[in-house]
Amino acid sequence: MLHELHITGDADADALLSSDPLALLVGMLLDQQVPMETAFAGPGKLKKRLGTFDAKTIADYEPDAFAEVMKQSPAVHRFPGSMAARVQALCAAVVSEWGGHADQIWSKGNPDGAEILKRLNALPGFGEQKAKIFLALLGKRQGVTAAGWETAAGAYGEEGSYRSVADIVDPESLLKVRATKQAAKAAAKKA
Repeated sequence: MLHELHITGDADADALLSSDPLALLVGMLLDQQVPMETAFAGPGKLKKRLGTFDAKTIADYEPDAFAEVMKQSPAVHRFPGSMAARVQALCAAVVSEWGGHADQIWSKGNPDGAEILKRLNALPGFGEQKAKIFLALLGKRQGVTAAGWETAAGAYGEEGSYRSVADIVDPESLLKVRATKQAAKAAAKKA
């Protein structure tokens, strides 16, 4: 069950994220060292450039050619070459392990939150924090009701928090998430 997302400020990019589980998963993968809006707008840019957005097409794309697609202006990511390889590895895993359907990661076999977290952690480009944030995004914004998802997502699963993309519902909440992230970075620098 997918719900309308408002992450990028671009209606078409947000519509893709809202309707395509792979786009949301790739957006999460891209969410590092760039603003959230840029990362999550990436799948929309790729769809426009490729004419489609599916795991097999991306996984099978010739790597140098795919890196060029990522580099086209405006670039999909600040580091288009290395992120192209990560996107292709993620899509290859979705094809080989989940039949090309990203939503199977959180729905196949009716998994609980801990199992979904384990599956996300096993994906290329996903570590513990990214997996927890994505699990919270699924639970808070995409209607995933797996038992124990809130616990498995840790602090990112807390209702009323403004820690991550999982907490963005409008421009105001985006500003709150950004302020929380900036405060955490400042605190880490002091430590």
